[in-house]
Amino acid sequence: MSSETNQEVSELELKIQKSTQNGTRPREVLLVLSANKNVLLRLQAPGIPLNLAFDPKMVIFQGHPGINTTKLPPLTTKSQLLNWADTKGPIASVAELNDPESILLRLDQAPGSPSSCSLEPLMDMGHTLEWKPLTPASVRGCRLEGVPGHKEAHIVRVLPGTQDRPRTVTVKVELRCASGDPDAVLILQGPPYVSWLIDANHNMQIWTTGEYSFKIFPEKNIRGFVLPDTPQGLLGEARRLNASVVASFVELPLASVVSLQARSCGGGLQTSPAPVQTTPPKESCNQELLLSLIQPKCSEGVMTLVLKKDLISTLRCTITSLTFWDPSCQAEDRDEQFVLRSTYSSCGTEVTDNVVSNEVVINLLSSSSPQRKKVHCIDMEGLSFQLGLYLSPHFLQASNTIELGQQGFVQVSMSPSTPELMLQLDSCQLDLGPDADTVELIQSQVAKGSCVSLLSPGPGGDMRFSFLLRGYMVPTPTTGTLSCTITLRPRTWSLEVHRTISMRLNIVSPGLPDKGLVLPAVLGITFGAFLIGALLTAALWYIYSHTRPPGKREPVVAVAAPASSESSSTNHSIGSTQSTPCSTSSMA
Repeated sequence: MSSETNQEVSELELKIQKSTQNGTRPREVLLVLSANKNVLLRLQAPGIPLNLAFDPKMVIFQGHPGINTTKLPPLTTKSQLLNWADTKGPIASVAELNDPESILLRLDQAPGSPSSCSLEPLMDMGHTLEWKPLTPASVRGCRLEGVPGHKEAHIVRVLPGTQDRPRTVTVKVELRCASGDPDAVLILQGPPYVSWLIDANHNMQIWTTGEYSFKIFPEKNIRGFVLPDTPQGLLGEARRLNASVVASFVELPLASVVSLQARSCGGGLQTSPAPVQTTPPKESCNQELLLSLIQPKCSEGVMTLVLKKDLISTLRCTITSLTFWDPSCQAEDRDEQFVLRSTYSSCGTEVTDNVVSNEVVINLLSSSSPQRKKVHCIDMEGLSFQLGLYLSPHFLQASNTIELGQQGFVQVSMSPSTPELMLQLDSCQLDLGPDADTVELIQSQVAKGSCVSLLSPGPGGDMRFSFLLRGYMVPTPTTGTLSCTITLRPRTWSLEVHRTISMRLNIVSPGLPDKGLVLPAVLGITFGAFLIGALLTAALWYIYSHTRPPGKREPVVAVAAPASSESSSTNHSIGSTQSTPCSTSSMA
C-alpha cells in the first residue's frame, strides 16, 4: 500500500478488519506501507497476526501489542516495492492513495493471488478498501447569465470506474439555510450502474441518472433521467431547470460516500441584479413516497398502522383523514403520530391462510380524490416453524444425535402449510461451543463448502439440505446447537418476515465404548440379536431332530435282581419308563 501526502507531517488512521465468520483462525498478514512524506500512523488490527513493513524515516509508528514490524529497505520505485513484497509471498492487493486521511482495509474481501500485479488507475476494489482523502475535492461554481430568480444548483459528477458492476453512492447534503428550505436542485450524474442514496437536511429538487432513494425511505427506489455526461452538458441541464447559480460543481472518482456541505443558501454567488417576479412553485405532496409508508403490522389479533407526523411533514403532505376500508374506523391523532388499528374481525379486515388484508384510505389536502392502498400482513402467531435433523435422505425418523463423520439431513418446515407464503432458507450454522469453531453451513442462501448440499424442497415446500460433520475435532464436542435463519415472503406482495429457529444436538464419537448409540446402531443391534436367536433355535431343533431314532421307541425295562444273585432276566415286564418332548416320565 502506497500513500502520497501533501503536508510535511500528516496523521493517517489505518484500520484492518478480518472476517472470522468461517470459524477459521486468521493467517499472518504482511502489510507494506510506503509513504513519500512523513506520516504519523494510528493503526488498529484487532485479532489479526500482523507484520507491518515500513520505512521508519517516513512513517512514525509507536508500536502496538501483537504487531510485528519489519524495516523496509531503501526502495525508490513502485516496481522495486512490488518486487520486494513478492519475495515475501503472494500479493493479494495493491493500492496507491493520494493524500489519505483514513483507510479501512478488509482482508476477507481481497481477491485471490494474481499471477502478475500491475497497478490500474481508479481501480474499483469494492468493499476491500475504503478511504477518505485528507483534502476536500475541488469545487467550482458559476452564474448562469440570463436566468432570472434565485434558484441554485448543486452538481455532482461521478466518473466511471474500471468495473461495470452495480454500486450505490451515498450523497450527504448539508445546507445551512437561515430561512426554511432553499430553492435548489441537486443534480447527480454517473455511470448507468450507479444508484444514489440521498441524505439531505433540506427539501430540494432531485435530478439524477439511474435510480435514487432517500435515507428515510431506503427501500423505495425512484427512476431517474438520462443526463449529459459532460460538464457543459450538465451546466445546460441546470439552466434548463431554471437555476440561475451553480453553487457547487464537483467531479469525483467512483466513491461510496460523497459529502456536500454549504455554509449558506442562495447568497454564495451574485444572481441577476433585478430578479423578475415569478410565481413561487406550489408545494406538492409526494404521494408515491407517502403510500410507501403504509406498512401495517399484525400482532395479537390486531392490525396496526403507525404514521409519524415528521415524516409526513417532510413529504409536504397534509392528511385530513386516515381510515380503513370501513370509513367508521378512523385513525387516532396522537402527539407525534397517527395510529390506525383494527381487529381481524372488524373494519373490513379479512384473514385467509394466515394472511391479514384490508384497505387504507387517505384523504389529502392537496388532492380532491382519496388515495387507496391494499395492505397485508402475516399473522405469525398462527404459524409454527420446525427444524429437524435426519440421518437418512428419506426424512422419515427425526433424531437429535449425530456422529462425527456422519452425514446429516436437515429439514425446515412450516405448519400449517400456506400456499400464499414462501419459505426461504437464508443461513444455517452449527455452534459446537466455546472451545470449537462454529461450522457455517449456509450463508446468503448458498451452501458453504463441498460438504454441504442444498436439496430439493420436500412435498410440502419444506427446505432441505445435507451436511457432512467432520470426523476428527480437537477438542471433541459432545453437544451443539443447530440454528437457521429463515425468511417468509408472500407470493403476491412485497414483505419480508425473518425468524431464527434452533435445536440442540448430541454429538458422539465413533469407537468410544461409553458413547451413546445413534438410531442406526440401535436398529442394527436389535436386528442382529433377533437373527442370532433365530439361528440358534433352528440349530438346536436340527440337532434334536437328527439324533433321536426314527419311529416310536421300544419300552426300556429295568429289573431289580434279588440280593443273593448278581443278575437275572425274565420275559414279563415289571415296570417301564418312556421320554418324550412333551413329558418327563410315566409308571405302569
